[in-house]
Amino acid sequence: MSLQESEVRKVAGLANLILSDEEVASFGEDLNAIVTYIEQLQEVDVSGVLPVVGVSGIETCSRTDEPQPALPREQILAMAPQANEQAFLVPKAVNR
Repeated sequence: MSLQESEVRKVAGLANLILSDEEVASFGEDLNAIVTYIEQLQEVDVSGVLPVVGVSGIETCSRTDEPQPALPREQILAMAPQANEQAFLVPKAVNR
């Protein structure tokens, strides 16, 4: 499978990237190499192989989740550069 230029531009748009024509060609080659590799992986016979959830053999040791005292909302919001009555105010980062 080979990605078309329109598909490369769509992927770039999903990642909020604006690419020049040269970059579209370069990224297209990179994405096509990735797709080719994935296609090769799909051809590997894994019948009889058990699924692996973790490879280290080490279990995650976590403390129990217990509620801890917290600062009052008003005090936390007072420390923010900008806030309204219930949330931090941040500049818009994505144009969607």
